[in-house]
Amino acid sequence: MEVRAGISLSSLFGLRMLGLFLILPVFAVHAPKLAGGDNLTLVGIALGAYGLAQAFLQLPFGMASDRFGRKPVIAFGLVVFALGSFLAASATDIYVAIAGRALQGAGAISSVVVALAADLTREQHRTKTMGMIGATIGFTFAVSLVVAPILYEWIGMEGLFVLTGVMALGGLAVVFGAIPDVPRARHKDPGAAPSLASVLANPELARLNFGIFALHLVQMAMFIVVPKALIDAGLPLAEHWKAYLPVVLVSFALMVPPIMIADRRNQQKAVMAGAVALMLAVQAGLAFAHGLTALVVLLLLFFAAFNVLEAMLPSLVSRIAPERARGSAIGVYNTTQTMGLFAGGLAGGWMAKHFGAGAVFALGGALMLVWLALVAGMRPVNPSKSRSLTVETNTA
Repeated sequence: MEVRAGISLSSLFGLRMLGLFLILPVFAVHAPKLAGGDNLTLVGIALGAYGLAQAFLQLPFGMASDRFGRKPVIAFGLVVFALGSFLAASATDIYVAIAGRALQGAGAISSVVVALAADLTREQHRTKTMGMIGATIGFTFAVSLVVAPILYEWIGMEGLFVLTGVMALGGLAVVFGAIPDVPRARHKDPGAAPSLASVLANPELARLNFGIFALHLVQMAMFIVVPKALIDAGLPLAEHWKAYLPVVLVSFALMVPPIMIADRRNQQKAVMAGAVALMLAVQAGLAFAHGLTALVVLLLLFFAAFNVLEAMLPSLVSRIAPERARGSAIGVYNTTQTMGLFAGGLAGGWMAKHFGAGAVFALGGALMLVWLALVAGMRPVNPSKSRSLTVETNTA
């Protein structure tokens, strides 16, 4: 049941994120065709509106799922997302596109999906499931970069939005046909759950929350300027897959050894520090890169680091968070993730418009430098303590 839950929830999460990621590689290039789309600040808001709506609604959706059940809330969120996709597909100006993107984000089911994953897995297997979900996000992002330019040439931006809406409705079959029901005999430990304030004040969780915020801010901001950089380097939009495909395949091969080292040798801190340092180096390189070869190499390094971090962070949150506050911790984590998406779109678009692409990469580098300093003070995760807590909980 746990294997089935992990696979089905990861696929649902990936389907959900595909609605965001399919737009990234092509929207900035398409936007000038919309009325008002020549304003890069508005383009950035359109990209980031998804994240802003998510940020406001992650916790309410999580609370609703506690009261009404996980699956009904997930189904409602998928329908809302589909409606936003269809609205965005009808856009002839940038403002309708912004409204559609915001409505897409209003189906904020990420926290509910992760909470359901925790409901359906035992403590000793939960890290694997969280890691599977994190890796799926990275995989979905990478695949979207390959297929989005091709699909855009075939069906246009309207077709891309319609496709994401149809896939969201198809996700209803996954919810009610593939995801197991939560076992009834799943009792919680007695005692009051830690407050939300205590979760927010936890320094180890705060480091991870800042990390996911910075990671997705940089990701969103980059793809306001990277597609145009590739075009300027001589690679037409329809051929961007020729750069993304080898980069994606090689980056997934590169991410495996660090993840194995982090998990099997309990070297999460060292691996995370290395990945963040690599992200910092990539931002510095992109600020001065010239030529297609340099861009492709830097994108390869970016994806390798991004995939490692995207797989590690949710797993660490699930392990560090107190047992009775895991839902709150996941809700805060997902909220900061989506706030990063909005902030990246807004800041990236504004800085690209007023200061150029170099300023976007400078912002990314500064955030990675701060994150690297925070990782330096991170306490190593103690696997033996995690195992002992599991034994105690099962015994009780």
